[in-house]
Amino acid sequence: MESNPFIMGVNYWPRRKAMYWWQNFDAAEVREEFQVIKELGLQFVRIFLLWEHWQPDPASVDKTALRNLEQVCDIASELDLKLNITFFTGHMSGPSWAPAWLLRRDEPMAPGIRQVVTGGRAVNCAYSNPYTDPVAVQAGEKLIRTVVERLREHPAVGIWNLGNESDLFARPPRAADGVEWAKRMTGCIHKLDDIHPVTWGLHSGSLLEDTGLRVHEIFAETDIAVMHGYSLYTDWARNPLDTAYVPFICALTQALCGKPVLMEEFGGCTMPFGEPSGYLEWSRYGTPVRQFMASEEDLALHIEAVLQGLLDVGATGAMLWCYADYIPELYDRPPCEESLQERTFGLVRPDGTLKPHAEIIKRFSAGNPTIQINPKKRVELDISAEEYYTDPLTHAQRLYKTFLND
Repeated sequence: MESNPFIMGVNYWPRRKAMYWWQNFDAAEVREEFQVIKELGLQFVRIFLLWEHWQPDPASVDKTALRNLEQVCDIASELDLKLNITFFTGHMSGPSWAPAWLLRRDEPMAPGIRQVVTGGRAVNCAYSNPYTDPVAVQAGEKLIRTVVERLREHPAVGIWNLGNESDLFARPPRAADGVEWAKRMTGCIHKLDDIHPVTWGLHSGSLLEDTGLRVHEIFAETDIAVMHGYSLYTDWARNPLDTAYVPFICALTQALCGKPVLMEEFGGCTMPFGEPSGYLEWSRYGTPVRQFMASEEDLALHIEAVLQGLLDVGATGAMLWCYADYIPELYDRPPCEESLQERTFGLVRPDGTLKPHAEIIKRFSAGNPTIQINPKKRVELDISAEEYYTDPLTHAQRLYKTFLND
């Protein structure tokens, strides 16, 4: 039986632009950075259509952004790279990047939302629920139709993605609303493109609590399953660089939804070059934070072990977060202003030089890894998915202990 290649990729924001690249697009910059990605042996690049930049009003799509996306696709194709194109990027790296037309300016920011950014600045107000608000739903279909009709035959298209950790932007009022939205948006894509698969970028939050986006229900509506996870954000991991945690949540997702899983985001933030692992303390959104930051060398060892672990659980691939550390000129803007750790998650430093884990990625990719049809490790569910979601955190921790001891 022929083995399928294990996908290797990276999540992408330019190091000089971060979330502001659609407003300040530079094709030469994209070509330069995609060339680095290609030289590291990666095949996939995940890009994000920041919603406020793409739909200045709900009835239209920004024509300049669409032309720029075509250039991104052309550059990717020239370099034999595939794109994971993520719609409706509201949540990203802390803030909710909300289109101005979605805002409810007379209502305070909803509980649990860290920061709302519109037009590049923070605003203190609520916004409509994108899963149930009729204007938002119709706007979503408009964005999908416009992009998919234009690019469905482009050789760079690899995956259509319905969002990024969307429960952090908004939760559906009922789980059924999330399922209905997934079904509707996936169907909208399939009507135009029945070749490229659809997914939805869910993260460990949707495994460890009932956000209304339950993985077995959502991934029943999409073509492929994905997961995002970080041991350094998980207080019940064995340590901030717990090498078993990411493979575990990948295996747990597969056990719940019954589909092989692409680990679409994982990685770690690093200390400055030459400094040992340690903790940074500061105030983020008015709350004291103590965040683990790995040395570059420690993160490289972590990534190497996690990649092998993902192979062992039968993952379909791995996409690092993220391509670049951001340049200091971005440190006084969202998200870098409040979330200091977001400055240093990259494969490359702010000056473009490679970190040690980039070399790990390059070596791993050069080995042409393949998907393991018979995984060495699994999560064996002893309850139904419905029962799991009655107390997901307790069940996840219990299953993790079993996973570690197997």
